[in-house]
Amino acid sequence: MAKFCSLFSSSSGNCTYIGTSSGGILIDMGVSAKRTEEALANIGVDPKDIKAVFVTHEHSDHISGLRVFASRYGMPVFATEGTLDGMTEAGVFNKSKVDAYVMPEKGIEIAGNFIRKFKTPHDSNDSCGFTVMTADGKRLAVATDMGTVTDEVRNALYGCDLVLLESNHDVRMLQNGPYPYYLKVRILSDRGHLNNEAASDLASSLLNSGTTRFVLGHLSKENNIPGLAYETAKSAFAALGAEEGRDYLLNVALDLNEPILL
Repeated sequence: MAKFCSLFSSSSGNCTYIGTSSGGILIDMGVSAKRTEEALANIGVDPKDIKAVFVTHEHSDHISGLRVFASRYGMPVFATEGTLDGMTEAGVFNKSKVDAYVMPEKGIEIAGNFIRKFKTPHDSNDSCGFTVMTADGKRLAVATDMGTVTDEVRNALYGCDLVLLESNHDVRMLQNGPYPYYLKVRILSDRGHLNNEAASDLASSLLNSGTTRFVLGHLSKENNIPGLAYETAKSAFAALGAEEGRDYLLNVALDLNEPILL
């Protein structure tokens, strides 16, 4: 049985746990090592049982606690070469003090899970998402921080049992909100973040491909409302004739969510 838990998910910090009886991995660590340890304890996971951290990209809401946590537990870190370079150049990550590795193109097996990366369009050095195949054949994915949905993203997610999918903002809330113009342009660009409608369109196609568990994540606290993201996706599923609880399960990831067992 696999356990999936979005420990933190917002523009303020992101961290996802995926594990089995053989151990677990973390995808991103955008909060402090202390808060990550506390969140893991809340779901009954010893940090020493984490076998590796996989990083999507070098922005602070995905790596702020990484250096302390990885060095404290002697834990390997995997990311694209561009992401590793970006963390080093920013002075937040010293590869000489942490075991850091370029994510293999063909994927890697850790703690009974097989992890692969897929490229995501975002305004960072070389961002990616990850798919995880567990020892018992469950396929999970984390797909956030992307301004548009490419064929590579779509193909990586097709057939997954569970997908954590970015549903960052409501377009009208963002356009009429307090962010400066340059930031609004950045978020709305093809290298920015997915809005609720785009996320729901992708989720609908994934539902047709067999995905039954959806977690909407990386919601903006200023430009979105959890209920709005949820209802947008639910309406898209209803247009397909799908019924919640029968054809799919839908959650919104915030902080310290309950684990999902698969």
